[in-house]
Amino acid sequence: MKKSTNQAPALNRTMTAGQMEMISLGGAIGVGLFMGSSSTIKWTGPSVLLSYMFVGVILYIVMRALGEMIYVNPGTGSFADYATEYVHPLAGYLAKWANVFEYIVVGMSEVVAATEYLKYWWPNINSFVSGIVILGFLVLANLASAKAYGSLEFWFAMIKIITIILMILLGFMVIFFGLGNGGHPVGLSNLWSHGGFFTGGAKGFLFSMSIVVGSYQGIELLGISAGEVANPQQAIVKSVKSVLFRILIFYVGAIFVIVTIYPWNQLSSIGSPFVSTFAKVGITAAASVINFVVLTAALSSANSGIYSSSRMLFKLAHEGDAPSILGRISKRIVPDAAILGISGGILIGFIIDMVASIYSKSTANLFVVVFSSSVLPGMVPWFVILLAELRFRKNNPEIMVEHPFKLPLYPFSNYFAFATLLVIVVFMFINPDTRVSVIVGAVVLILATVIYLSRHGFSKEHH
Repeated sequence: MKKSTNQAPALNRTMTAGQMEMISLGGAIGVGLFMGSSSTIKWTGPSVLLSYMFVGVILYIVMRALGEMIYVNPGTGSFADYATEYVHPLAGYLAKWANVFEYIVVGMSEVVAATEYLKYWWPNINSFVSGIVILGFLVLANLASAKAYGSLEFWFAMIKIITIILMILLGFMVIFFGLGNGGHPVGLSNLWSHGGFFTGGAKGFLFSMSIVVGSYQGIELLGISAGEVANPQQAIVKSVKSVLFRILIFYVGAIFVIVTIYPWNQLSSIGSPFVSTFAKVGITAAASVINFVVLTAALSSANSGIYSSSRMLFKLAHEGDAPSILGRISKRIVPDAAILGISGGILIGFIIDMVASIYSKSTANLFVVVFSSSVLPGMVPWFVILLAELRFRKNNPEIMVEHPFKLPLYPFSNYFAFATLLVIVVFMFINPDTRVSVIVGAVVLILATVIYLSRHGFSKEHH
């Protein structure tokens, strides 16, 4: 195991635990919830609720496994370090490059989405110009300092969270008290009266999980921000415990409201389920409000992505696996070259997307393929966290005796989570809607592996 990682210049611990939790929540409550919910409902109907709960439980296991290791050693970029140390340097390498690829793709798709949302208020705005302005704004926020990034992300996440809470509360008023429905409670019958609870059968249920998994991505950002938070141990325990329950409440609560108020088979025709929920209660400005929220959701996901993947690129540069210029630190103690590198990648992707959309109108589908191609690389950190935790336990029996924050039901919970994630990947190959994107994701990982092996071979003692 090489030591050069420890010589990477230290980043400042200027973030508060509150900001760290918000970043993790903000990363996970992205456009996936606001926009992706309609495709999952289409495949499986109301049982999508169980899909969100089930994947939530799997991710709770992953987060507890990560928390167990971070508690002992809270460094920046942690899950990749654990992969290198406890699995194999190749696993660490893949975890880092997968993260960089995932967030360039996500960043690009969020910027494209943001330009679309701006058209709601300014229909004639030039997408190319607005995209450049949006990206410029995010780059400046990231270059300023970790603190500036943390504050911005805190407010972005706050806006999303408040909207979802409002929607859930209003939705409950509609369901149980008939608010906006002439005083007639909607009741719960929509959950089963339109072809049953599991409308797509077992296959539809498994298909829906691939998108659900995508919408939870970014939850492992906790590990990356651990290096820049004051007293990390307490922060980690608190964040891991609360983040997952919060995400479950937000996701499951929001989806529950949507599928209870509307027959699931009518959802595709009403646009964003969020807008319709507010409109039903008589908040006619809803569309504007939601558009603003979805815009901040897109900006916040792109913002989190630039932040976390620039930290990864910075580490790669210090380990000799990326150009050394990317390992530079600015006067403001942020990895400025890495931030510009990631943003450059997003910019190139954005330009290609804009050019393609001039020549073809079907880029919308291309876009879905591109966005979901980040799902498989996005799962790499989860797989390596689970593998690393098994080895971590074996190597540190003495630490585990007194460890206050162990993964419950070890090792069965670990095996169970690993097996379930594998099954989801298999079903992504089976599902025609996600097949291409899994293949794209797989090709990226195979290429990275080939490059690694050609440079380092397979022995554990590289560098």
